[in-house]
Amino acid sequence: MARNEWINGYLEAILDVGTRTEVVESQGNADNSKSSIKNSIGNRFDEKLRFEKFQGREKNEKLFSPTKYFVEEVVNSFDESDLHRTWIKVIATRNTRDRSNRLENMCWRIWHLARKKKQIASDDVQKLEKRRLEREKGRDDAADDLSELSEGEKEKGDGSQTEPPAPMNDKMSRINSEMTMWSDEDKSKRLYIVLISLHGLVRGDNMELGRDSDTGGQVKYVVELARALASTKGVHRVDLLTRQVTSLEVDSSYGEPIEMLSCPSDGCDSCGAYIIRIPCGPHDKYIPKESLWPYLPEFVDGALSHIVNMARALGEQVDGGKPMWPYVIHGHYADAGEVAARLSGALNVPMVLTGHSLGRNKFEQLLKQGRLSREDINSTYKIMRRIEGEELGLDATEMVVTSTRQEIEEQWGLYDGFDIKLERKLRVRRRRGVSCLGRYMPRMVVIPPGMDFSYVTTQDSLEGDGDLKSLIGTDKTQNKRPIPPIWSEIMRFFTNPHKPMILALSRPDPKKNVTTLLKAFGECRPLRELANLTLILGNRDDIEEMSNSSSVVLTTVLKLIDKYDLYGQVAYPKHHKQSEVPEIYRLAAKTKGVFINPALVEPFGLTLIEASAYGLPVVATKNGGPVDILKALSNGLLIDPHDQKATADALLKLVAEKNLWLECRKNGLKNIHRFSWPEHCHNYLSHLEHCRNRHPTTRLQIMPSPEEPMSESLRDVVDLSLKFSLDGDFKPNGDIDAATRQKELIEALTRKATSDGKSSSSYFPGRRQGLYIIAPDCYNSEGICTETLQLTIRNVIKAAGSKSGQTGFVLLTGLSLPETRDALKNCQINLEDFDALVCSSGSEMYCPWRDFEVDEDYEGHIEYRWPGENVRSMVKTLAKLEDEAQEDMVEYMRASSSRCFSYSIKPGAKTRRIDDLRQRLRMRGFRCNLVYTHAGTRLNVIPLFASRAQALRSNRLRPFPSYLSVRWGIDLSKMVVFVGEKGDTDYEDMLVGLHKTVILRGSVEYASEKLLRSEDSFKREDSVPHDSPSIAFAEGCQLHDISTALESLGIM
Repeated sequence: MARNEWINGYLEAILDVGTRTEVVESQGNADNSKSSIKNSIGNRFDEKLRFEKFQGREKNEKLFSPTKYFVEEVVNSFDESDLHRTWIKVIATRNTRDRSNRLENMCWRIWHLARKKKQIASDDVQKLEKRRLEREKGRDDAADDLSELSEGEKEKGDGSQTEPPAPMNDKMSRINSEMTMWSDEDKSKRLYIVLISLHGLVRGDNMELGRDSDTGGQVKYVVELARALASTKGVHRVDLLTRQVTSLEVDSSYGEPIEMLSCPSDGCDSCGAYIIRIPCGPHDKYIPKESLWPYLPEFVDGALSHIVNMARALGEQVDGGKPMWPYVIHGHYADAGEVAARLSGALNVPMVLTGHSLGRNKFEQLLKQGRLSREDINSTYKIMRRIEGEELGLDATEMVVTSTRQEIEEQWGLYDGFDIKLERKLRVRRRRGVSCLGRYMPRMVVIPPGMDFSYVTTQDSLEGDGDLKSLIGTDKTQNKRPIPPIWSEIMRFFTNPHKPMILALSRPDPKKNVTTLLKAFGECRPLRELANLTLILGNRDDIEEMSNSSSVVLTTVLKLIDKYDLYGQVAYPKHHKQSEVPEIYRLAAKTKGVFINPALVEPFGLTLIEASAYGLPVVATKNGGPVDILKALSNGLLIDPHDQKATADALLKLVAEKNLWLECRKNGLKNIHRFSWPEHCHNYLSHLEHCRNRHPTTRLQIMPSPEEPMSESLRDVVDLSLKFSLDGDFKPNGDIDAATRQKELIEALTRKATSDGKSSSSYFPGRRQGLYIIAPDCYNSEGICTETLQLTIRNVIKAAGSKSGQTGFVLLTGLSLPETRDALKNCQINLEDFDALVCSSGSEMYCPWRDFEVDEDYEGHIEYRWPGENVRSMVKTLAKLEDEAQEDMVEYMRASSSRCFSYSIKPGAKTRRIDDLRQRLRMRGFRCNLVYTHAGTRLNVIPLFASRAQALRSNRLRPFPSYLSVRWGIDLSKMVVFVGEKGDTDYEDMLVGLHKTVILRGSVEYASEKLLRSEDSFKREDSVPHDSPSIAFAEGCQLHDISTALESLGIM
């Protein structure tokens, strides 16, 4: 019954708080009836029962609520059976007093709240279990398919397979047997490497690590990686792309477009490393990473422009004018991983991904804690949007760099897009030259982060240099050297600064578990008597102005210091500079102290390597990367971070046993070279060279921008005809050979230009000042294209007016080419007026000025990882729901092609949403893009890198003089996309980026968007900015409506 006494105490406290609130709010209203009092209590109680959802709330929203505190204590600390017994007891002992009635009512409410919380937790557990079973089913299906070949067929390959065996240079052999290590002999190479780290505040010097949750170890890691790669022989230039921040709340250096990280040394064929800051999102705001998701397409467009310009410049500088494309694009964290995936698809360049911390692992941990519901977790951390970004990164990446094996097995193994057993099986098949049946899994490699040892001096490795007497001795007559300012700042906290120092350095984050460390120190008397404790917990001015989680941690630290009376034994300085961190490590080493990382889970543990480099033994969590670090360094002890006694015992053992301390110090200094940046870079480039062999060798060519001579029109004709000849797109006719026919073509076009007095370039794509891209999805309820599309096309072309010769027109549609012709054949629209037709949801491109030939180069560009026939029948099986008939979805052969499998859905039939179907395909190793079109009556399955939105970006780099060629400098900001208020399931992708968008109200009556995402997924506002200056609305499809919208965008 003791538990019930606690419950009663909490309930009485809630009533007391409520009573005091009533007195303040309703003085003079003492005659209110009991029922009104009960209703007011109930309403106010409902308002109190809300968990705080976001740590960045305004200060006035963070006011402490005693009612909320006691309610959470009751709900989280007691079982519903205890609450039920309390309710029964209240009923049995109630009397006529109003307070007893209120107690009964409130107890009943809290009991039901606890039951609801328990039900929600149970539902979440069931969803996780269901997903786990679905993942296992997908893996089993893939394993069964890959096991169908006999051993003999495996050895020689199966010639009947639609997917050809991998070529010799595409074989995926075991890395430890056939991978060659990067060496100085590779210095003749000139590699251009692009790193992306999007969020946080990134700069080369005086990094503000710990300023907020977005500016932590990842920032330090990517900056040092960029510098280290740039100093590696064979690397010509390294660009670190990040977001430009021009907010007044941060330093102006974060608004500089370019910052040099390292200068090329004399005689070195290198340009060095640079931070390139690309604007995206609100220009005057520094926003957290959770709010950046809708602006990623803007970053992609800006990064694409920078890379293209840099490839051209580097090519002119060192490669005779041939563009120097990036050797790799490396995304760090989920947001940059998605950006890298988009850029990889647009440029046909290999991609690498480093997760740093993973969303699915965090999501499951938060669910198990039970403090936040699934909806609260999603709204606070945008966790589902983050997970989808990580899954997309897995779809596109060649290689995933991890810090530890634990990260591979226990964290990446949670994702739909990766399974370690299936990856190994596919790798064996590639080695043998056997078809993988269209399946793909990225390669996971463990490459521990490096460290910059330039700050480590020879004095740091000298034995016996741990005595502070020469520096802070009591003898005032001896000549003492000046000590670093940060030493004085720390030592002022200590009664006896000579004692060994236990050092912890991290952000004030609950995950870092510093409160458990403080409790362990406070409750172990021998440890307190032997050592001091220093807590470096970021920088702060006022705890109350910090984020909620940080302020809670720091407040708890102060309370624990007071509770255990640790004054004079614990240091917790308010400020430190990043450049002073080495001095902090030195101070701990000179006192013969110990470094500790007690985090609940540590993905890697870079601070452990830093501390080891200065000769500090370490104590670290057994969860995560420290296991591998201590195995390599052999310089410390692992602990269970939840066990206070084990933590205290490990610290006491290392501090008290001098021989053990000295042995750990020697081991750390001897083995630390394994974590140097040169070692990291050599491993990184070796693994990358090995994995790049599987990527297509085709590369896009940038046509150089010609000068403008007097014979401009003739030069355009010659360039165009030469491209026809080189590309093989011009075919001889009759007895006239290709050269003669080409000459006649040039003469004919020249005569045409002369007679009209116009440049011949007006008759061909190119020479465009802008592009109008028409993409409304106009269908009726049966999925038939309506006349609204014809009306829209006519009026958009008319809106161009006198600029029609300078403005190109492109049609983006989910229709196939025959369907497009049928839809427009009875109207006054000439398809030859279009520069290009992008059909079948972006999987096909046709050039009307080339007799509607399919663009084979575009097909080759998007075919990467296309499973082809292997996925054809699988889609029908996976797309239908369990209780739906197989014949509800049939392939629509008239709209299908080699790069698009189109399926017709019967009216009323139910199919899986896009996110659910994509998940099931990923579980089986298939990487595809999926689009519902024709008002939800058609499903198009297309290659991963094919989409209407991606066609705008990838094809602005086309090697032939097409509508988006960089040769004529058409910028994405000069493109206008016309869409409806809704559309196909790829509709949201058309709204975002640097291009302008005109939304035509009333143009689309029926759409497919309801089939895009399930209720548990992220929301539209996580992908599309709610207030974009690049979006304008037209009240209809009439000419004046369109013209008015264009004027509002500054186009007309």
